[in-house]
Amino acid sequence: MYTPLTGICLLGASISAIAAVGSVFELSSGTPELGTAVTGSILAATIPLTVFLFLTAVKNSR
Repeated sequence: MYTPLTGICLLGASISAIAAVGSVFELSSGTPELGTAVTGSILAATIPLTVFLFLTAVKNSR
């Protein structure tokens, strides 16, 4: 069953996944705009956040 929380979690998972992919591309370019430490921190934070939000959405929809 779909609830508003499911949609919010999927939206958050999508946004954090886009941020993670962007961070990977920035890091692979050699000179990230925000610096290696900040971009790496964004990447390290968004990967588990994406997984958590996606799994929360799946659990909530059951």
